[in-house]
Amino acid sequence: MQTFQVLIIGSGFGGQCAAINLLKAGIDDFRLLERRDFFGGTWCQNTYPGAAVDVPSPLYSLSFAPYHWTQMFAEQAELHRYTRHVVEHFGLRDKVELGANVERVEWDDTNRRWTVYTTDKGTFCAQFLINATGPLSQPVVPRFDGQERFQGKTFHTNNWDHHYDYRQKRVAIVGSGASAAQVIPAIAPDVGHLHVFQRTPHWVLPRADRRFGRFQRWLLGFKPAYKLLRWGIYWQFETRVIAFKYSKPAVHMVQRQALRFLKRQVPDAELRRKLTPDYTIGCKRVILSSTLYPTLARSNVTLHGREQGIASIDETGIVTLDGQHIDLDLIVWSTGYDATDGVISYPVTGKDGTRLKEVWAQYPRAYLGTALPDFPNLFIVTGPNTGIGHTSALFIIESQMNYILDCIRTVKTQGLRSIEVRHEAERTYTEMIHREMERTVWKSGGCHSWYQSKSGHVIAMFPGFSFSFHRLTRALKPADHILS
Repeated sequence: MQTFQVLIIGSGFGGQCAAINLLKAGIDDFRLLERRDFFGGTWCQNTYPGAAVDVPSPLYSLSFAPYHWTQMFAEQAELHRYTRHVVEHFGLRDKVELGANVERVEWDDTNRRWTVYTTDKGTFCAQFLINATGPLSQPVVPRFDGQERFQGKTFHTNNWDHHYDYRQKRVAIVGSGASAAQVIPAIAPDVGHLHVFQRTPHWVLPRADRRFGRFQRWLLGFKPAYKLLRWGIYWQFETRVIAFKYSKPAVHMVQRQALRFLKRQVPDAELRRKLTPDYTIGCKRVILSSTLYPTLARSNVTLHGREQGIASIDETGIVTLDGQHIDLDLIVWSTGYDATDGVISYPVTGKDGTRLKEVWAQYPRAYLGTALPDFPNLFIVTGPNTGIGHTSALFIIESQMNYILDCIRTVKTQGLRSIEVRHEAERTYTEMIHREMERTVWKSGGCHSWYQSKSGHVIAMFPGFSFSFHRLTRALKPADHILS
């Protein structure tokens, strides 16, 4: 059994940010447990064609780790390089245990510590446990009759098979969200025919990408210039909350802009009808793409709407609801992740045998999206209601670190063993979150999205400005906690 002061589960940006903040606080007795055989999380795992970030790169980066980005919206390869840069710059390579797939974690009431059981790397113990597995780590593949009979190739965008040659093949993309919107334009010119199965159309706005010239990249090497650009982007994006929550005229203005963009890029009226959402913009994730609509209008691309959806799958392809049989060589599942009910994928047992699965039976919830009653010394990075639809998730992660490190420092400096949020504090916070959520487009926009849990509660998103979340996490409130 290996024992550390802190264990971090996950090595993506959340895990890296936690590790670096621990080092800055003078805590080096920790390990990152990574289930895969490589370090880095989302941007090392998601290598599908066209993969790129949809937040400007200078903002989608750690505030203490600036980078010489080559373009405004970095592609996967550059995000992978950035991840390696962060890992090497802060010396995290020796702090990770690869192939450590967590089976379950349990709180030891007697010794006041967490025990982490893994499939291949044995057992680990720690006083503090930080879950940083991320909300986009559990791919979802829907079930259809006959699915196992298909004789062609299938895989999820999260696990793209680069050994498979899709050129001149008959390919189906199942899904029409953010990943699909990147894959479709990337592969359509090379496939024989591409069938896109869209359950619900998404709102699309143009992607204002640009490559940085040599002088601009040189300029961004100066921290004041980098910080100025970063904060300029931040405040520009922060105004989007006004549309999502506070102003119907503002959201209608953006929606009209999206409709004009659709009409300009898709002249065919029938295709435009299939691509026009029947819910308010922002209710589902808005897609940024200047290439998706023209690709869907290509002669070798067919868009199948809800009425032409998948009825079943057989040995050679897909049977649609309207009776068509579509012969296929490849089916790509671009069907997203379990980002709400599956926030933590492994069993967690807390104080007095309390099971997280039972606590979250109705819907996932957490104080500041980070801490739970009856689960001492456990912190969840990007937990319930920490998602942010208008700006960088890394800003929220760094805000959570203020609270997490404050909790750990308080326990250490006071010579204590554990910290636990009070039931009433979590309940008050959760009630506030869902009361505020009623005013947002995510709740009232007329759609069902992955932002919502099975209960209908919006779990993925924080219902307000990101600086409001930062203010809430800025300092520990001792009255909200049990210290022992």
